[in-house]
Amino acid sequence: MAKDPVTLRAFRRYNAYNPKYFPVKFLQILFENLAPYFSLWMSSEVVTALYRGGHRRQIYILIAVTLAGNLALRVLSAIFKRAADTQLQILGIRECQAFNAKTLSLDYDKLENPDIHRLRRRITENSWTNYYGVKYMRIRIEKLMESGVNIVLCLGLFGEMISVLARRALTPLSAFLLAALAVSFGLNVASRFFFASRLAAAYKDIGWQMLDSDRIFRGCAVSGMDSRIYRQQSLITELREKLCRDHYKGFSRFFNISMALSLPPSVTEAVCELLSYLIVCFYCVLGVFPVGSVIKYVGYLGRMTSNVGSFLAELNQFKINRPFLATYLEYFDVPNDMYQGSLTVEKRSDKRYDIEFRDVSFRYPGAETDALKHVSLKLKVGERLAVVGMNGSGKTTFIKLLCRLYDPTQGEIFMNDFNIRKYDYREYLDLFSVVFQDYRLLSVSLGSNVSSSDRWNTEKAEYLLEEVGFGERYRELPQGLETPLYKDFDEDGVNVSGGEAQKIALARALYKDAPFIILDEPTAALDPIAEAEIYAKFDKIVGDKTAIYISHRLSSCRFCDKIAVFHQGQIVQVGTHEELLADKSGKYRELWNAQAQYYTEKPGDTPKPHCRAGSI
Repeated sequence: MAKDPVTLRAFRRYNAYNPKYFPVKFLQILFENLAPYFSLWMSSEVVTALYRGGHRRQIYILIAVTLAGNLALRVLSAIFKRAADTQLQILGIRECQAFNAKTLSLDYDKLENPDIHRLRRRITENSWTNYYGVKYMRIRIEKLMESGVNIVLCLGLFGEMISVLARRALTPLSAFLLAALAVSFGLNVASRFFFASRLAAAYKDIGWQMLDSDRIFRGCAVSGMDSRIYRQQSLITELREKLCRDHYKGFSRFFNISMALSLPPSVTEAVCELLSYLIVCFYCVLGVFPVGSVIKYVGYLGRMTSNVGSFLAELNQFKINRPFLATYLEYFDVPNDMYQGSLTVEKRSDKRYDIEFRDVSFRYPGAETDALKHVSLKLKVGERLAVVGMNGSGKTTFIKLLCRLYDPTQGEIFMNDFNIRKYDYREYLDLFSVVFQDYRLLSVSLGSNVSSSDRWNTEKAEYLLEEVGFGERYRELPQGLETPLYKDFDEDGVNVSGGEAQKIALARALYKDAPFIILDEPTAALDPIAEAEIYAKFDKIVGDKTAIYISHRLSSCRFCDKIAVFHQGQIVQVGTHEELLADKSGKYRELWNAQAQYYTEKPGDTPKPHCRAGSI
């Protein structure tokens, strides 16, 4: 790992989430592995004492020490295991927090970038596939620590055996036997290292990460409703069977290679174990070792061989995991390029913030055409502006630029004669309360959703919920503002309908009390009558604030001071409802007539179904 900058960097980041975990885990591993060595040692002493006809008292003492020592080691192991499990939970929570904090800190254009979405999805999928990534690294480090502890303990006992031989039986025969043992041990280590390297290469060639069964079935996942309506059951079954066949072939090939590569290490390990028995038994017969040493030395030598092989195998596992760690680090390396600004936004009691778009064009990253083209528009304080147009005409993009979620590709946006890029980014965002069409409510209390905080003004929140039409449902809630929404974290949570959720989102926008209120078609789940009632109330509540409404229902925009009509990324008309409707060749009149036909009937016509003209 020391020569692997990717793994080392990932370890430093991961360890920083909770530096206590690995030291505590090491102590747990130490005491867990010390117990069997202690048992072997004391067992050899007991056997030797029995063979030599030791005094009963001495044997009882040895047995008592064995039991007490094992108990103490296991108690310590259990204590540190509990501590390690606790620290692991903390580590996992903080790692998750860091990952989500990175997501929340990204510039908005990065969040909407498909490449960033794919990068985050790959990290999640890697984690699901045998914990590849930082979790896999943690498991490998734990295995390395375990093998390392065992190797150190084995070396201590091996050194003791060599010192006894050096003092009492240093002969050409003993030197030959030890040399043979060393050669077989070296062959075992070499074969294990070669085995691990070849296995890692085979793993990479087969593409194991693509063979995970959970991932296969997630790839075939489909809505139960869809599969029934379109009778896709047979199609899904056939696809899964094909993927499972490929999965099985990959498994078979990998395990065939694994079995073939495992034969040489198994043979050399058997030779090492045989030589260990011969050496220890030979010198026991000669009286160099006490009879109990057969238990002690052979057990240690066998563990030495297997743990050195495991240590080398674990080192090769880091090579397998390196690409997944690189993907993990790549996400944390995504830079934020948006200029944050430094100019303080003046806190005006009169809410006088005039905004002007000056020849603004914008193109999304990776797109071939502009979403907005040469848009120029002035927003005056206290004005009501309706933004209308067909789907894809640039309405929501206009709002994103206004809120500075994106910066223009061309042109400038000014507020009170200063380019909005110069204002402190966070302070500028505080000027806006927005209900986007893809808004989200959190699985927390109703009060927290309205206030966006864990504290709220009860009187203000209840008043706003009543004003947006949520009052009747609110009075049914048993815990009032403390009522949790949804059941993700609380089984007593309350599920709300789409229309109710939109009303809560409207109350949240009003609660912020920002100078600009923007509604990006937030009433799509409401019927036209309910929408008109909410807009009427909303207009009253907004007061002297500047309000911008985006709606497909043109009838809802008649109370606005000004209407901007977007078409193919451009503003093609600006005016009042009456002015725009009077222009017979204008886009607004075309949109108005397209909707009006669904709400009016002519004599002799077949009644048309009442539907929402969602196509514009």
